[in-house]
Amino acid sequence: MSVRRIVANLPGDPAVASFYRALLGLDPLMDLGFLVTLGAAQPGPVQLSIGREGGSGTALPAISIEVDDFDAVLARAHALGAAIVYGPAAEPWGVRRFYLRDPAGTLVNIVTHTEA
Repeated sequence: MSVRRIVANLPGDPAVASFYRALLGLDPLMDLGFLVTLGAAQPGPVQLSIGREGGSGTALPAISIEVDDFDAVLARAHALGAAIVYGPAAEPWGVRRFYLRDPAGTLVNIVTHTEA
């Protein structure tokens, strides 16, 4: 047996889906009316993180999203009026990240790995 996919299910309405489409350039993969699944063309690794906090004394975010162009996503977040509640910060474990709150109030970690 192997896990093929883990999907985060965030609470929200169509405005929340529109926010993630605009912020991350995700495509709608499925729209059932009551649930919209967004995704990217390339598959990613299956991962599940369990923790007590988010590191550096921050709250544990509901979801972490790794991006390849951190500065572009940060600029989009500002343009969308997203509440940036932490960072941007370079963390000692080799990432740059910031936390934002999506339109439903969900705490989201936007992250990119840095060169060692």
